[in-house]
Amino acid sequence: MTLRERKKLAAREALSWAAVRLATERGLEHVRVDEIAAEVGVSPRTFNNYFSSKEEAICASGVDRQTRIRETLLARPASEPLWEAVTNAVLEQYSGHGEPDRDYVMRVRLMIGNSALRGEFLKSHGKVESMLAEGIAQRMGVDPEQDLYPKLMAATVSGAVRVALGHWLHATPKVELAPTLVEALKQVAAGLPPPEKEFPVS
Repeated sequence: MTLRERKKLAAREALSWAAVRLATERGLEHVRVDEIAAEVGVSPRTFNNYFSSKEEAICASGVDRQTRIRETLLARPASEPLWEAVTNAVLEQYSGHGEPDRDYVMRVRLMIGNSALRGEFLKSHGKVESMLAEGIAQRMGVDPEQDLYPKLMAATVSGAVRVALGHWLHATPKVELAPTLVEALKQVAAGLPPPEKEFPVS
């Protein structure tokens, strides 16, 4: 990316995380767009250049993470089997900088259950699966609109990650996130056979 593109991405991510942080601290209904913008040191107009609402800003972090997973997947070695490449791409984003704070993740998950966020969350979830499916299809060398496998695998991976995060949050005794993610993806991979044809990215 160019320097300008990196700056725009950094601003988008900063606004998104400011929205998440304020909403988890105060409650969604007590947060205004101008307060989110002020947290990052920009104007409300700049906020509106990136997001149409505070709800979109809150849900954007998941979309941005999925963008990074797709980019990481496409950068994995061409010789790496597809499921192994996807697992490593997911691990890099969820535990590459150390295990997240459980309390914080739990507050975020509870907040996303807010009825005011439900519609935006469902829309962002659709984007998330579509992005991963595109990355899988590109790595396989197939058209995601013509081949069922990339979308099916993306939905399966998304569900496995969601279940793994829930298990990590609530398991007694506590478990570590990385091996929980690996085990969840390993189990779904065992139930979903490798594609008949695979064309790794060169």
